[in-house]
Amino acid sequence: NVMRLTAPNPGVMTGPGTNSYLVGDAATGYIAIDPGPLDMDHLQRLHDAAAGDIRMIVCTHSHPDHSPGAKPLQALVEAGGKAKPPIYGLPSLPTARADSQFTPDIALAHHAHLVLSGKGAEGPVTHSLKAIHTPGHAANHVCLVLVEDGLLFSGDHVLNGSTTIVNPPDGAMTAYLDSLDALSAACDEHGIDFILPAHGYVLGDAKAAIAQLKGHRLKREAKVLAVMRANPGGTLDDWVPLAYDDVHERVWPIAKRSLLAHVERIQELQQAVQ
Repeated sequence: NVMRLTAPNPGVMTGPGTNSYLVGDAATGYIAIDPGPLDMDHLQRLHDAAAGDIRMIVCTHSHPDHSPGAKPLQALVEAGGKAKPPIYGLPSLPTARADSQFTPDIALAHHAHLVLSGKGAEGPVTHSLKAIHTPGHAANHVCLVLVEDGLLFSGDHVLNGSTTIVNPPDGAMTAYLDSLDALSAACDEHGIDFILPAHGYVLGDAKAAIAQLKGHRLKREAKVLAVMRANPGGTLDDWVPLAYDDVHERVWPIAKRSLLAHVERIQELQQAVQ
C-alpha cells in the first residue's frame, strides 16, 4: 500500500534525497506525500507510478525540498484527464524563510483524516491518513499516520541517519520536543512500529527511536547549558565549537541554528522559574 520514490536531490541537508511516498492502490487511487522539489522527471515518475490516479497531495511542511513539486504534480494529474487533486498541508507562517512560502488548497486540521476508499477483488478497501501537527523543525510541520497499517510518515521531524535542524524563528526547540511526545503517544494509540522519514530509510522500533532522539536532544541541551555557564560572556560563535565538539567543523554553521534554538529554550525555561 506504500511506494517510495526518492528525488534526485542528495546533499548535506537532504541525505540521499527527498522521499516522496504514494499511499493507496489501484482500487482506491493514491495520496502523494511530499512531492519534493521542482523536478519534473521525479514528478513524472510519481505520476506514472500511480497510473495518474493521484486523489490528494500532502506536504508535511513548506521547505523547498518538500513542497515546490505539489502544484506541478497537481497539473500533471489534471493534464492526464483525472480530477484535480487538492493539495493539503499547513500554510507557512510569516516566520518561514523566503524560499519556504506555501499555501495549501486545504489546511489540515490536527487529527483530520484523509481517506481513500474503493472496492478491491476481496471487497471494500480503505486507506486513512491521520494528521498530527508537529511544529518544531518548521512551524507548519505535519506528520501522518497510516492508520490501517500502523505506519508513521515523519517528514523531517524524525530522520534516519541524522538529527533534523531546528532553525529559529520558524523552528523552536520546545515545540520540537513536545511534538516528539505527541508522536510517541501516537505510537501507543495506533500500534506504530515503523517510521517512514522524508530522508533516509525506514526506522523500526518507532517508539524507541523517538525516545532515543529526545534523549539525544536533552543531552545536547545539558551540554549547551554547561558551555553557557562556563563561558557566560560568549556568543553563539564562541559556544558552537564547544557544544558541538563531537561533529565536524564543516557542520558548525548548520549546528549554530540548532544551538540558537537550544539557547532560546534554556532562556525561556530560566525565565519561567524566576
